[in-house]
Amino acid sequence: MPIALPDLEAILRDGFPDAEIVIDDLAGDGDHYKARIVSQAFAGLPRIRQHQLVYAALKGRMGGELHALALETSAP
Repeated sequence: MPIALPDLEAILRDGFPDAEIVIDDLAGDGDHYKARIVSQAFAGLPRIRQHQLVYAALKGRMGGELHALALETSAP
């Protein structure tokens, strides 16, 4: 079952309350998204660790409800 864009945004906002978040639905199917997340939580972390924090915030939804998520993460 795909995840709706507003639900994905709410999940990411819960995980990164200070973040600037922009999400694009790449295929119009609720299954393939691109997210740009700018958060202080990423300060000083390598990109792989930043992405791991995003996956942790998704709480196991990757590969299930969410098939593909292209990430662009950075600190302000």
